[in-house]
Amino acid sequence: MMLPFVGYYTWHSLRKAFKNDKLSEPIESTMTDRVQVWPYLTRIEFLACIILTIFLTVWSIVIDAPLEEPANPANTPNPSKAPWYFLGLQEMLVYFDPWMAGVVLPSFIIFGLMTIPYVDINPRGNGYYTFKERKFAISFFIFGFVGLWVMMIILGTFIRGPGWELYWPWEDWGVNKVIEHNNVDLSEWIGRKLNISALNTKDVLGNYQSLSMLTGTAFVILYYAAGIPALSYMLKKTTNNDNIVKDLGPLRFGHVYFYVWTTLLLVLKIVLRLTISIKYFIATPWFNL
Repeated sequence: MMLPFVGYYTWHSLRKAFKNDKLSEPIESTMTDRVQVWPYLTRIEFLACIILTIFLTVWSIVIDAPLEEPANPANTPNPSKAPWYFLGLQEMLVYFDPWMAGVVLPSFIIFGLMTIPYVDINPRGNGYYTFKERKFAISFFIFGFVGLWVMMIILGTFIRGPGWELYWPWEDWGVNKVIEHNNVDLSEWIGRKLNISALNTKDVLGNYQSLSMLTGTAFVILYYAAGIPALSYMLKKTTNNDNIVKDLGPLRFGHVYFYVWTTLLLVLKIVLRLTISIKYFIATPWFNL
């Protein structure tokens, strides 16, 4: 039910935004009549809550939800799926270590959403539907929420089967897949492609040599360095303001730049993991990224 609602409200809001963009004044500016929140809106919401509570109560009584059999310490079951609203985080555990996928990235998401009003300097597009006045903000939010977060929930719900393996919709989940995953770190992959043994050689403790760690670190540094001119170009094109970086200031621009480029790094990590089995960009004895 939630997925159709996400699709519908995204389509509905964009349809109204594009319709407003074609007008000289937004439709909302012509709406002069006002309706008080109390009692008109509050009364409807209160009745909706009562009806929903009754529905959920009857549903929980009628639908059978038995407990599973007692746990058997001699038999380890397949990893169970988290509730649907946590499947995005569980999917990120495939591509990142638990400290990153379970702590750092969720904290970034919460803090980033909290700071949106403080980095927004655009006085237009408030109180009415529009797209052309907030192209970058709307496009990036749809990409991050619908294109990334909702898609990871869909992937975890319908595509991830037993053993957290990928199953196409027509494949039988009753057949457990046995797939050998030969994931390699970025430095090792580069070393194999360029035939540089120093990049994929480990010591007796199984740790990469310094050159390998420096290779991954250099890749991440270059990635973020390339983001500064790239994001500046995108902001100028989407806002039609050549001074947007100056107007934002170093603090606001740095904040937006970090979050946008970190989001794209997550996408890059997912794509490389699913296509060429890249496990980590940086692999060290202390942390992995």
